[in-house]
Amino acid sequence: MARRALKLASWTGMALGASGFYLYSNKYLDPNDFGAVRVGRAVATTAVISYDYLTSLRSVPYGSEEYLQLRSKIHDLFVSFDDTPLGAASLAQVHKAVLHDGRTVAVKVQHPKVQAQSSKDILLMEVLVLAVKQLFPEFEFMWLVDEAKKNLPLELDFLNEGRNAERLAQMLKHFDFLKVPRIYWELSTKRVLLMEFVDGGQVNDRDYMERNKIDVNEISRHLGKIYSEMIFVNGFVHCDPHPGNVLVRKHPGTGRAEIVLLDHGLYQVLTEEFRLNYCHLWQSLIWTDMKRVRKYSERLGAGDLYPLFACMLTARSWDSVNRGISQAPVTATEDSEIRSNAANYLPQISQLLNHVPRQMLLIFKTNDLLRGIEAALGTRASASSFLNMSRCCIRALATHKKKSTCSSFRRAQISFSEAFNLWQINLHELVLRVKGLKLASWVLALLGWLLPTPH
Repeated sequence: MARRALKLASWTGMALGASGFYLYSNKYLDPNDFGAVRVGRAVATTAVISYDYLTSLRSVPYGSEEYLQLRSKIHDLFVSFDDTPLGAASLAQVHKAVLHDGRTVAVKVQHPKVQAQSSKDILLMEVLVLAVKQLFPEFEFMWLVDEAKKNLPLELDFLNEGRNAERLAQMLKHFDFLKVPRIYWELSTKRVLLMEFVDGGQVNDRDYMERNKIDVNEISRHLGKIYSEMIFVNGFVHCDPHPGNVLVRKHPGTGRAEIVLLDHGLYQVLTEEFRLNYCHLWQSLIWTDMKRVRKYSERLGAGDLYPLFACMLTARSWDSVNRGISQAPVTATEDSEIRSNAANYLPQISQLLNHVPRQMLLIFKTNDLLRGIEAALGTRASASSFLNMSRCCIRALATHKKKSTCSSFRRAQISFSEAFNLWQINLHELVLRVKGLKLASWVLALLGWLLPTPH
C-alpha cells in the first residue's frame, strides 16, 4: 500500500511541477528514495528476470530450496549476472550481465506482481483524487487518472519501450553526440528487456564532468538540441528525462562528449496540429510577439489564462515574458518571486491543466525535468538554447508549408524564407558571442588594472 500511495504522490508531484513554478533547489523528491519502497525491492530479483524464460519461477517463494534450484538455470542464459541492481524504480530495476557470446548487457526487469497490481494502483489513485475533489472542489485532478490509465500499460510493455528506443535512434541518427543503447530482441519479452550496456555519469553530476573534462555548457546545448528536435520537428517526445535516465560520457572511440538516453517507456506522440501551434507559440515567446502569444495560447486551450500558461511554459514571471525571455537569465529575485506566488495560483493552475490538450501534460513534465537539469548544471535558459529552439521551429513550420503546396515556385519561396530566417538567427548568435568575448576581454583588462603586478 505504501508503494501505491507513493506512486500517486509522484503523479501529483508531476501536476504541481507542471505549474511552471519550479523550485530550483537541486533537491529531487524521488519516491524511490523512500525506505518503504526500497524494503523488499531485492525480493525475487532473479525470479523476475527469469519470469518469461523460466515460467515455473512465477509461484516459487524467494529463498526456498526450489527457488535456489531454479535460480541455477539462469546460467543457461548468462555467463555472469550481478544480483545487485544498477538502478531501481517503482516499476522495474536494471542489472548488469554478460552473455555467453561475451556481450555485456543491461537487463531491465519488471518487479513482481506489477502487472497484476497496476489496475489496483489506478483504482486507488482514482479514489484518492475523488476524495481530494470532495475536500477541495476547486481542484480538478481527474486528468491524472486518465493519463495513468493511458500510459501505465504502455510503460509496463517493455517490447513497446524497445520499439520506442529504436524509433528515436533512427529519428535522431544525425546527432553524433546522442547514444541510444541497442536492443537485443532475441532475449527480450514484455517484462524483461535486454539492451547494450553503456556506462556514464548522471547528467546533473558536475563533478563527474569535471573529472572527465566534459564541457557542461556543451552538454546543456546538446540536450536542448535533442529535445527541440523531438518536440518541434518530429513530435515524438521522450517524457522522462530525469538525471537517472540521461547519462554523459566520453565516447570510447572519438573521445567526444556524448549523451546517453535511457528508459524509453514513456513517450508522447504529438498531433501535427498541436505541434505546429506549439512551434508558433514558442516562436512568439522567444521574439516577444505578445499578440501571437495570446493567439496560440488560446489555440492550445489556455483561454483567458494565457498569461499563466506562458509563465508555466517558460518558468518565468509575466514581466520577464513581456520583456523577452531570451533577453536576460533568471535572477534570484525572480526565482524567489515565482516560488512565493506559486500557492496563490493553484486553483487556476488546476483549471488550466484540466483544459489544455492531454499532450501538453507530459510536455509540462518534460520541460520541468529539463529545467531541473539546467539548474543543476548552472546553464538555465541561455540565449543560445532559445535560438536552437527557434531554429527547430522555423524548420518544422517550413516543412509543413512545403508539404501543403503543389507549386514549385511557392516551395522555392518557402525554402528561401527558411534559409533567410536561419541566417538571421546565426547572425544574431554571432553578435551575442562577440559581445560575450568583448565583455570577457574588458573584465580581464579591468582585473589586470586593479590587481598589482607581481615582482
